[in-house]
Amino acid sequence: MKKRLTLLGSTGSIGDSTLDVVARHPERFTVHALTAHRNGDKLVAQCLRFRPDVAVVGDAETAARVKAQLRDAGCSTQVAYGPEALVQAAQSGQCDTVVAAIVGAAGLAPTLAAARAGKRILLANKEALVMSGAIFMDAVRDHGATLLPVDSEHNAIFQCLPRDLAEHGGVTKIILTASGGPFRTREPATLADVTPEEACKHPNWVMGRKISVDSATMMNKGLEVIEAHWLFGLTGDRIDVLIHPQSVIHSLVSYADGSVLAQLGNPDMRTPIAHALAFPDRVDSGVAQLDLAQIASLQFEKPDYERFPCLALAMQALGAGGVASAALNAANEVAVEAFLERRIGFTDIGRTVQAVLDDLSNYTPSGLDDVLGADADARRAARAFIEGRPHPTPPTNRTSSVNRAVQ
Repeated sequence: MKKRLTLLGSTGSIGDSTLDVVARHPERFTVHALTAHRNGDKLVAQCLRFRPDVAVVGDAETAARVKAQLRDAGCSTQVAYGPEALVQAAQSGQCDTVVAAIVGAAGLAPTLAAARAGKRILLANKEALVMSGAIFMDAVRDHGATLLPVDSEHNAIFQCLPRDLAEHGGVTKIILTASGGPFRTREPATLADVTPEEACKHPNWVMGRKISVDSATMMNKGLEVIEAHWLFGLTGDRIDVLIHPQSVIHSLVSYADGSVLAQLGNPDMRTPIAHALAFPDRVDSGVAQLDLAQIASLQFEKPDYERFPCLALAMQALGAGGVASAALNAANEVAVEAFLERRIGFTDIGRTVQAVLDDLSNYTPSGLDDVLGADADARRAARAFIEGRPHPTPPTNRTSSVNRAVQ
């Protein structure tokens, strides 16, 4: 039988890659629902190609525009809007598989709803686990949902672990690889002058602006450490991070007998998406086969916490437990938004998160309301910290020095 998909966040980079794989295998997959926030024109184009039953957007104005365009094109897709419509799409009995690709905290509620509806969840929204790890994993277990990681690193670990994870099969640790982003070799003292354009220019991956900034600060890798803790049931001291600039080895698993298993592939998100969509089968993803002879050499180095303080802050939050990870994520989302709007400098992202964590009243959440309350409190604290900082001076004429620094 065909898998019927609801794709949460269809107009982002993960959505694009997912639909590319889906289009290659019409005999395997069909689309029940597509969702976007305000990118109505792109959503309309996707609906006209994939003919979903339902399309969901963020607000009434966008919904009216999308509905009119689809009607004029003779497309019968029903249009809804708002958070409740997202939840309904995720838990609908008309789909069996939910691809969770909404960026940030906005993806938590529909992804949790999918877990409580017992869906097969392809998780690309790491914030769902970062914010509400125990609550989310309990929902997966209690309602018989299936959780398959789509992040390239976690998908790589999933492929390298034994199928039965109950005893971890002699696993001693897992190793998440990181490209190091665009500032891996740049002097830390010069990072205060980084522009949004520079931060969003990832050397290996094509991603959205928010996740690109997270990669540049390595907060993304810190969030992945927290996600890996919940996905694979390992404590923080058994999760390492290793910088690997080529992004060919996507992650590794170390075993008690001295074996280390790694998953390799070209840096293209269609590979982990295709693996998760077809699991346990393997299907063509559209990605070229890896040519190691052409690559010739692979590099590895330990992360520099002076250059990447956000990675250290994420590990600190994981160790603290409670709502610290939810606060970390919320403060980072606010800070990254402010940076992209040029209201703070690049290094102020880490300072903002640090300030919020320093003032955090930490506690163990008893339910989703506690998690959302901690998220709201951290956002208010982050905005207050940012409002108290001077606006950065726009950098000028640094292109040549920046290019030298990242080569």
